[in-house]
Amino acid sequence: MELKKLMEHISIIPDYRQTWKVEHKLSDILLLTICAVISGAEGWEDIEDFGETHLDFLKQYGDFENGIPVHDTIARVVSCISPAKFHECFINWMRDCHSSDDKDVIAIDGKTLRHSYDKSRRRGAIHVISAFSTMHSLVIGQIKTDEKSN
Repeated sequence: MELKKLMEHISIIPDYRQTWKVEHKLSDILLLTICAVISGAEGWEDIEDFGETHLDFLKQYGDFENGIPVHDTIARVVSCISPAKFHECFINWMRDCHSSDDKDVIAIDGKTLRHSYDKSRRRGAIHVISAFSTMHSLVIGQIKTDEKSN
């Protein structure tokens, strides 16, 4: 099952919270967040709502001993994890679930994120290059670049 593989990959992400203050496991919060976002959640409150609605499903893969965390807790915990570690975890999970073969075409595409240019702070636009598996309709890798190029 793919979510069991996800839980294995999530375990590489370090939890820097003080253990005596932890009410919800990091793995539970990340499982909830990933499932909710894949299902269309667009904000922290949507993620919390998804969790409340799908708690029985989520308990098949995580503990959720204290139920679903509130949206403020989800936001705080997710904002404190290492983006690089999360990226590594997610990409490795995707690769584990969908191995590439000779029939797969990997498309490389670059995008400039809208509204990422900030003239007042002298910040240039953010440019991202993505690798996309056409067979699985899945982004298998993504990196930020310093400048746009062809």
